[in-house]
Amino acid sequence: MGSGESERAATARQGASVAGSDAGRQPLAGSVALVTGASSGIGAATALALAREGCSLALVARRTERLEELAEAIGARGGASLAVTADLADGPEARRTVDQTVDHFGRLDILVNSAGFGVRGAVTDSDPEDWDRMVDLNFRAVLRMSHAALPHLLHAAQDGPRGVADLVTVSSVAGRVPRKDNSVYSATKHAVCCFSEALRQEVTGRQVRVGLVEPGMTVTEMTRDGSQAASAHGMPQDVWLRAEDIARSVAFMVTQPPHMAVNELTVRPTAQER
Repeated sequence: MGSGESERAATARQGASVAGSDAGRQPLAGSVALVTGASSGIGAATALALAREGCSLALVARRTERLEELAEAIGARGGASLAVTADLADGPEARRTVDQTVDHFGRLDILVNSAGFGVRGAVTDSDPEDWDRMVDLNFRAVLRMSHAALPHLLHAAQDGPRGVADLVTVSSVAGRVPRKDNSVYSATKHAVCCFSEALRQEVTGRQVRVGLVEPGMTVTEMTRDGSQAASAHGMPQDVWLRAEDIARSVAFMVTQPPHMAVNELTVRPTAQER
């Protein structure tokens, strides 16, 4: 089974539990979340985790077929979702996806920035076009998505039933621990850390919680099949984190009571030293 097929099979299995044993207590019932990078990996797993908590989902990514499969898995268990095809490296797409979400659902309570791109390589040997895509998707897209979503999140925090709204960005431990051959990827993730903390200070007094999740080595298409696999430094893949581990971290953040904000979570495999 190829990597794409295995991820689709996992999506189907997870979707089967969207309305499972926790259906009677859904803390996010009535809320709407927008998740970027939702066609696979952490983004798809996060969308399913939030659906289990009662959220309606806007699913944003480039691969329409994958989004439709995820939407079908959510819908089969009674969840509501909207597939929005977009390449967030294209600046205007951020506002379009937020506007489309609000037009469809009437509100936005949670934004999860999960889309990302990474290529390892020494600076002298790297392709600057890869740098541009990492900056555009890992950093600029987070800025634009956050800017487009904030008016709606502030409104939801003031007038919504939860009394709070959430903006969560999936970063990386690479933003805290830079290493050779990973300089630009680490730089984009460090920039996201700084942006998130500054934004938190701006909006936390208005009940918008800003959270940052920093995964260590996690099995995704990018790490399993691309150059980022070298970041494991020989750590066997069977002890890496799974996308579902990070999804649970996001769900933990956004399901806390309104008086409590979990602003930062670093989640590493137990075997990962740095």
